[in-house]
Amino acid sequence: MTLRSPIFRKLLFSAFLLIAATLLALDFYLTRYTAARQTEQVQRRLTSEGLVLLPEVSDVPPSQLEDWTRQAAARARARITVVDPSGVVLADSEHDPETVENQAVRPEIREAYQGRVGASVRHSDTLDRDLCYVALPVRYSTKSGFVLRLALPLEELDTAIAAVRWRIVRASVLAFVAALLLVYLFSANFTRRVRRLQSFAETFVHQRGTGTLLPDADDELGALARSLNQMTAETQDLVERLKLESARREAILSSMVEGVLAVDHAARITFCNESFTRILGLPAGNLERRPLVELVRDPELLEMLHQVISSGAAVKRRLELPAADGRSFEVQAAPLTASSGRGAIAILHDTTELERLERVRKDFVANVSHELRTPLTAIRGYTETLLNGALEDPENNRKFLGIIDAQAARLNNIASDLLVLSELQSDKHAPEAERICVREVIEAALLTVESEAGVRTVRLICGPIADVNVFGQRIRLEQAVVNLLTNAIKFNRRDGEVRLTVERAENGDVRITIADTGIGIPSQDRLRVFERFYRVDKARSREVGGTGLGLAIVKHVVERMKGTVNVQSELGKGSVFTVSFPSC
Repeated sequence: MTLRSPIFRKLLFSAFLLIAATLLALDFYLTRYTAARQTEQVQRRLTSEGLVLLPEVSDVPPSQLEDWTRQAAARARARITVVDPSGVVLADSEHDPETVENQAVRPEIREAYQGRVGASVRHSDTLDRDLCYVALPVRYSTKSGFVLRLALPLEELDTAIAAVRWRIVRASVLAFVAALLLVYLFSANFTRRVRRLQSFAETFVHQRGTGTLLPDADDELGALARSLNQMTAETQDLVERLKLESARREAILSSMVEGVLAVDHAARITFCNESFTRILGLPAGNLERRPLVELVRDPELLEMLHQVISSGAAVKRRLELPAADGRSFEVQAAPLTASSGRGAIAILHDTTELERLERVRKDFVANVSHELRTPLTAIRGYTETLLNGALEDPENNRKFLGIIDAQAARLNNIASDLLVLSELQSDKHAPEAERICVREVIEAALLTVESEAGVRTVRLICGPIADVNVFGQRIRLEQAVVNLLTNAIKFNRRDGEVRLTVERAENGDVRITIADTGIGIPSQDRLRVFERFYRVDKARSREVGGTGLGLAIVKHVVERMKGTVNVQSELGKGSVFTVSFPSC
């Protein structure tokens, strides 16, 4: 029964491999250690022999040098070589020096040239065997730079290593048998205890955590048994908490304004929230496991998700989705690791409104810069003209000063209107709404524009004025009505008319209507006339001194009072502006 246990066989086999690897490593280490020790002994012996031979070689005549090397080799029981300062072999005890190649590049020779004892172990090409070399610097014929080299074959080292390895093998066999017996006993006991834990775990799964496991020892398996007992009490609580956390996460994702989409490695939907289905107009219901390509036709979104799945790197892009009516989205996609493979999760943040506001901001800055530059250029130009001599010209100096005054007034009007717009767009320091008599506001506004209407020969016709009231700020409502009347007068024809009426609509709202007989507004410009600095007829607008902010102020005032403003116009026949407020 024990031998058929997989864990028993694994333990036994692992022990076998461990013992074998240990013995092999020990053999390798001891072999290298023995070789190093033998090499050190050989080098010490050759160094000693060389120190003995140094005094002799200094006095040997060149003609007797080769005989001396053979005699010295017999005494030292080593190969003797004498090398001159250029690396040429002068004499060698075992080889004809004429056939030996230059030795200057040999490591032990280079060391000796530097005045040190050089040593190396390498293969000799001349003798075709491994040798241990020792080279000593020597003075020969009263000249320095010569080298006396001794060399010895390493066959003795191989013999010593083989003897050590044989001893290791015999010791290893005995250690292997003893260790295998101990591992067998340990593995049998370990397997029995593991099976007991396995039986308890299977019972825990099938009977949902009933029963108790008694530890049989104070070791790791005993600690595991105690942990399993504790797990039976905590698992149910953990499962309940995981269910709650999953439900909470599901609720958060479902309630997000951003669209959330998760797909698996095959680009099948694993989760998408309600916002995602609403953005892309997908059918309601369970979309899990459905291929994304069947529901989403946008190639950029599909390519983005496939890139994340294949590369495993997060991607961030701005996309315009045709299925979302061309709205712009900032899409952030990141890899989603799952057991079945790498998927992807994407979050779609609608940036359409932010981009529109950014365009409005840029247009506003450009328009303000342009509107301020025009009068400033005129003021500076006419000022320079006056300073350059025109101030003494009685025919033009007053004309130039009048132009400067008009442009300064225009700058003042632009600054005032910008401040009004800024105040209207900010809720800070806004006065509380009050009950306003519309009749009083209309009468005050008519008095304000009466003189300008007379100058331009435009008749002001006041129609029925209902006795109604609205909530808001009186000064702002009066300013809005004045702006509408001023526009109707400025862009009217000579001997034209401006008609103003106030009535209560069928739904109870207060309706103020201002109609003129002016130039009218082209259909393509009607939706933009309430934008800041937008002009239908730019040349005439500058001629009559407009700032381009009047209708923008009207729109903000009306919206702040929870009202609406719209325009109807026919080119060449005039325009009708209608403002509606809730009555009070």
